[in-house]
Amino acid sequence: MVDLTTTYLGLKLKNPLVASASPLSEKVETAKRLEESGIAAIVMYSLFEEQIIHESLELDHFLNQGADRFQEAMSYLPDMGRYTLAPDIYVSTVSKIKQAVSVPVIGSLNGVSTGGWIKYAQKIEAAGADALELNLYFLPTDPNLSSTEIEDNYVQLVGDVRKSIKIPIAVKLSPFFTAIPNMAKRLTEAGADGLVLFNRFYQPDFDLEQLEVVPNLVLSTSQELRLPLRWIAILSGQVDVDFALTTGVHTTEDVLKAMMAGASVAMMTSELLQHGVGRTAEILAGLENWMIEHEYESIQQMKGSMSQTSVGQPAAFERANYMKVLSSYRQQA
Repeated sequence: MVDLTTTYLGLKLKNPLVASASPLSEKVETAKRLEESGIAAIVMYSLFEEQIIHESLELDHFLNQGADRFQEAMSYLPDMGRYTLAPDIYVSTVSKIKQAVSVPVIGSLNGVSTGGWIKYAQKIEAAGADALELNLYFLPTDPNLSSTEIEDNYVQLVGDVRKSIKIPIAVKLSPFFTAIPNMAKRLTEAGADGLVLFNRFYQPDFDLEQLEVVPNLVLSTSQELRLPLRWIAILSGQVDVDFALTTGVHTTEDVLKAMMAGASVAMMTSELLQHGVGRTAEILAGLENWMIEHEYESIQQMKGSMSQTSVGQPAAFERANYMKVLSSYRQQA
């Protein structure tokens, strides 16, 4: 019998499949179905900073600077009344789901400044959450705002939250940093116990008939796995932190690749939204069968086996491989 257990954020999980933040965790009933299907941990639907902004003016630096000149842009912010989970209801839901399931429950805060995060990080901890995921979702549009300012703000935020709670903290990052390894190192030093790679920025679309900018949600595909796969393989062994791979996890093969890159867990949402939570059991069965067939005894045995520090040709993750790939494509043509 193969051992599917893994450790993430100091939590021992029965397998490496984690349900990432999504509407699936808004209701107790769905959370229970996730557990029954085999999911090893549940990341709660995110509580957005905009929902608790009334408790802090710190976001003003990022959102309100120049608002008198860009009223149309400011009006694009959503009406907070439309969100299903208001701050206090969110905390209550964390508590109810924690009581209803036996797997770890991870709270999720989405924003870019300390603001009310400290208060609600503490409330989420008090509600029984086993860990907290900080979802750093900020799209810089001001040409006067430097990358140094943004990165320093992120590090300060993680440090402030770390000082305020005792449960483990994971930081969900975007891939848009000039030096991802350095940022990963700084966040770890600030107190992050785990890094989740990567956040997906949902891109707007144009309605050509109405001449409007409209939100457009496109679910992920397995092809998107390559970006987080590459960076986890590069960072594994260099930065002392747990990695979670998210974006593009749809199949047994995707989970295997995540583990071999060095991830502790593979997070999925799109696959479960498209095909139902029952897909979890199918993927886990495929994972176990593959490991038996290829004589792997445990997840720990394969973890990091294809990372940059473990493979015979580490340049495969770097610039040299770019030229090799282009050359091989021409040869096929």
